[in-house]
Amino acid sequence: MLDRLVVEFDKVLKNLFHKPLSTRAHPDEQIQDGEFSDAERKHIIGLMRINHCGEICAQGLYQGQAITARDNSYKQAFEHAAYEEIEHLAWTEQRIHELGGKTSLLNPLFYAGSLAIGITAGVLGDKWSLGFLEETEKQVESHLSEHLEKLPPHDNKSQAILQQMKEDEIKHAHMAHDFGAAELPAIVVKTMQATSKVMTGAAYRI
Repeated sequence: MLDRLVVEFDKVLKNLFHKPLSTRAHPDEQIQDGEFSDAERKHIIGLMRINHCGEICAQGLYQGQAITARDNSYKQAFEHAAYEEIEHLAWTEQRIHELGGKTSLLNPLFYAGSLAIGITAGVLGDKWSLGFLEETEKQVESHLSEHLEKLPPHDNKSQAILQQMKEDEIKHAHMAHDFGAAELPAIVVKTMQATSKVMTGAAYRI
């Protein structure tokens, strides 16, 4: 048990304080950056900070779900999804820094909340945990689609990053569905949507 706690605490430290690395090539690495006004640059940073914060939340969620998963195959699925989300962290963090911005100061708070939600979802049972994962990915996909429309049309680098992230999120949602995810009650879905609005609004500015 002590070894398990050390491993999980190490994941927390790495997710929050270590520079994330991507084994895949960054989707924007062969794309030349555009010229942006100060307002455009600030807007892009805000959107990318939201997406970076979302990936921080995903790490906490998946970690909590993996801790409480009963079926080992589900545990491996959560860990695999978390691994790909680390790549998203690397992509968004680098883009934010390229533009002269900073990641959200609220990341530790949102990580802790997501970890608690992931553990709670897992305690309810693997099917409900998978249902939560599927709905989360659907909502993230929706946010990414909105951000792709809100980005300046000449910001090809950020568009390439978000498009690849969107494809990965769709794949994760399908994975959860194929594993037999339970359909969440409407009140839970609406609560998730409301919570997401609070997070995105705060992360855009802070």
